[in-house]
Amino acid sequence: MEYDEGRDFTQQRLADETDTMAELLGNFRPQIPAGLVGERELGVICDRLGNLPATFAAFPFGFELPLNDSRPVADLGLSLAGGTLVADFFQQQAKPAGADADSRHIKNLLAETDHESSRLREIVGRKLMLEYDVASAANGEHEVPGIFMRPYERPMIAGCRESAEDAGTVVEALVSAVGWKPDLAERRNVESVFLALQDATRLESIGAFPARERLIRLAAMKFRSFTQILDFLERIGWPGDRSALANSLSQFDAIGGFQSLGVHLDVDRNGVGPGLGLSFYNNHRLADDPRYWLDDPDDWDAFLEALTKTGVALPEKLTALADWPAEPTPIFGRAGPYMLLRGIHHIKVVVSEGRLTKGKAYVFMLLNGAMFT
Repeated sequence: MEYDEGRDFTQQRLADETDTMAELLGNFRPQIPAGLVGERELGVICDRLGNLPATFAAFPFGFELPLNDSRPVADLGLSLAGGTLVADFFQQQAKPAGADADSRHIKNLLAETDHESSRLREIVGRKLMLEYDVASAANGEHEVPGIFMRPYERPMIAGCRESAEDAGTVVEALVSAVGWKPDLAERRNVESVFLALQDATRLESIGAFPARERLIRLAAMKFRSFTQILDFLERIGWPGDRSALANSLSQFDAIGGFQSLGVHLDVDRNGVGPGLGLSFYNNHRLADDPRYWLDDPDDWDAFLEALTKTGVALPEKLTALADWPAEPTPIFGRAGPYMLLRGIHHIKVVVSEGRLTKGKAYVFMLLNGAMFT
């Protein structure tokens, strides 16, 4: 069974399983370690989910876990695609007058990729990623999720000038969807960051957080060394202290256990902002590989052990995190069996004033009912 066909089958089974994503997480609570997401904390996440449908679980979803915080708190990440039951939900939600901003923004982008002739669809396909601030939301408020797109269909690989225009197209669509005014300087700065990429690096995602200060969040991937990253930051005019960052990174020189590095940065009409995240990846597959979400449980052991010496993560959090990746696991719901895939997508280290200040783990889950057909 092909991936898309299997995903559709899983959506139908999940629709029969239960109504909402919140109820589904409650049903599968044993699969979410309490040391990483506590009982009360999961309740807060479920409250934020509201009536989002259980069919979301047919797409990869997961948690953003702060590794320097002893509390078992988390933010939430979801993904979806046009032409699916989840997309239908947002299209229905956005129809009534006064529909919430979550639905409006998502519906706007889905509508943009509905047509096969859409240039945006030619670049990113029909997929979106959503980031819900829950633990990190200001005063516990329900903030509009961040929205991200990846160039699945037309990868933005260094050296391709046409990809700079593609990056600008994605920015324009994103800005329009969240209701911001177009800004040519902002678009040009994003394109300039892409053009500064070299070798085998690529622009992996473009996003925005409508609830926060206006910034375009970029993720560039496939860096092979810290020197390569520092040279890139110099080319784009990153305003942070590169000398201090180089000193901070020296403690990572002897750390192995990862396959590649990523850079997360913010861009606005004035250029590149000081915010910076460095990510560590172990998956050598590309996002369109059907095996992308199969994580080897032992892949992260060496890196997590070395990370305990850097001061960006609590040892007890890393111990709990080491138990997250698992072999595909059969679980049984009311509507039938599923195969649960669970792993670590990447580890991010946040940089502030040239220092590595805190670590975050981005972990995923994915339910597949089609493996049993």
